[in-house]
Amino acid sequence: MYSTIPHWINGAATEGDSPNRGDVFNPATGAVARTVPLASVADVNAGVAAAKAAFPAWGNTSLAKRTAVMFAFRELFNARKDELAAIITAEHGKVLSDAAGEIARGLEVLDFACGIAQLSKGEYSENVSTGVDVYSLQQPLGVVSIISPFNFPAMVPMWFFPMAVAAGNTVVLKPSEKDPSSAVWMAELFTEAGLPDGVFNVVHGDKLAVDTLLEHPDVASVSFVGSTPIAKYIYETAAHHGKRVQALGGAKNHMLVLPDADLDLVADSAVNAGFGSAGERCMAVSVVVAVEPVADELIAKVSERMATLRTGDGTRGCDMGPLITEQHRDKVASYIELAETDGASVVVDGRGIEIDGDANGFWLGPTLIDNVSTDSDVYKHEIFGPVLSVIRVATYEEGLELINSSQYGNGTAIFTNDGGAARRFQREVEVGMVGINVPIPVPVAYFSFGGWKDSAFGDTKAYGPDAIRFFTRQKAVTSRWLDPSHGGINLGFPQNNG
Repeated sequence: MYSTIPHWINGAATEGDSPNRGDVFNPATGAVARTVPLASVADVNAGVAAAKAAFPAWGNTSLAKRTAVMFAFRELFNARKDELAAIITAEHGKVLSDAAGEIARGLEVLDFACGIAQLSKGEYSENVSTGVDVYSLQQPLGVVSIISPFNFPAMVPMWFFPMAVAAGNTVVLKPSEKDPSSAVWMAELFTEAGLPDGVFNVVHGDKLAVDTLLEHPDVASVSFVGSTPIAKYIYETAAHHGKRVQALGGAKNHMLVLPDADLDLVADSAVNAGFGSAGERCMAVSVVVAVEPVADELIAKVSERMATLRTGDGTRGCDMGPLITEQHRDKVASYIELAETDGASVVVDGRGIEIDGDANGFWLGPTLIDNVSTDSDVYKHEIFGPVLSVIRVATYEEGLELINSSQYGNGTAIFTNDGGAARRFQREVEVGMVGINVPIPVPVAYFSFGGWKDSAFGDTKAYGPDAIRFFTRQKAVTSRWLDPSHGGINLGFPQNNG
C-alpha cells in the first residue's frame, strides 16, 4: 500500500504537482497512516485531459469489446475483493464484514453493467410514413465526473462508474480525501483488466478539485453523493455550467412501527439499521416512530440487544467500528448532550463505553434516546452517527404526517403485519425508497437508487435503468432511402400521411 496515495491519471500513478497534502487516518488508532495529495487546478486538468483524449477511441469501441473488459474487471474484482475490504476497514473503520457487504452491493452494479449490450438498445419504428423509418441511438456523453463520499469508498463510486464506462464514457473520479485508497485500487485493477489508459482516472483533492470539475468545460456530467447542503451546491453550480447533474443528499430516515408489528424483528432491525457502519449511512434508520402502546416494550428489547454489541477495531470481529475522524466523533457526541438539554431521555449512552481497541481511536458507542422532540436539532439534523432516536405517536396518521413533514425523503420503513396498512403507507409516504418490514430498503442493482425532496437534486437516480438515461444521450434518426418512385419538391411541414 502506498505511503502517499497517488492520483491515477492516464493509466499511471502520479503525485501531481501540488505540494498540498492531507492526512489519512486509521480511525481505530487515531494515527496518521498515509498522506494524500490535494490536487491543484493543473492536476485536475490533467485528469480531465486524459479522459478527453481517451474518449473518441473508447466511445467508438464495440459493445463486444467494452463488455469483455467489464467482465474481466468483474472477475478480477471478485477474486481479490478481500484486499479491498481490508483497505476500507483500515481507512474508514467499518468492520470487515460490513466492508464485505459494501463490496457485494457494488458488485451487483458491476454485474448489471456487464449487460450493457442489452441495456443500451435503442428503439425502431418501421414505415412511420411511406418509406420512412425512425429509430433512436444511445450514445455516450464524453467525460463524466464522480464525486464520492467517505462512508462508502467502494460502493458509491461503483454506483456510477461501471455504467458510465460500459456506456462508452470516460471518467474522472474524485473520492473522499478521508479514505482515498479504494479508488486507486479499483483504477489499477481496471487497467489490469484491459481498460485503455485515460478511460478511468482518479484525482484526489478538496473543494478546489471539486470546483474545478464543476466548472470545467470538458466535463459533461457530475454524479455526487454527500450531505444536502453540498448536494445542492453541486447541483446548482454544475447546472449553471451546463452539465448534466445527479446529486444525492442527506437523510433522516424514519421507521414507523405499528402496534401489530413483531417487536423482536423490529428490535433486531432497528439495531442493525441504526448502528451498522457506526450510523455513517445515508440509509441508516435514525428515528423510530413508535405507535403506542409499543414504545416501552420496544425500547427494552432494543436496549437488551445493544448491551451485546462490541465496539472496537474492525479487524477484531467487533460489531461496530470507530467514526471516520475525531472531529466527526465529537460532533456526533455533542448531539447526546443536546438531547439531555432539550429534555429527552438518554436510555443508552455511547460516550465512554468500554472499547475493544486502541484508546486513541475515534470511538463512540451505540446510543438510544427516547422522547426526542421534533423541535430539537437532534431530530432535525442528519447526525450521521450511531444515535437512534425514538418518537412516540398515538396513531398511524400522526406517524405518517411526521415522516412527510421532514425536509428529507430518502428512505423509510414500516413494520407491521397488516397488509392493508403497508399498502396504504407505500402509497401515502413522501419518500423515494420504502421498506416493508425491511429496515434499509436499498434497491437491487436493476432498480434505481435515490430519494425525494432535499435528499436528491436532479432528474435521475443512481444505477439501474436511470444510469442508462443519465450516462447516454438519445439521438433520433428519421431515415428514407430513395427509390425511383420518389416525388418532387414539397415545402410544407413534414406530415405522416401514410
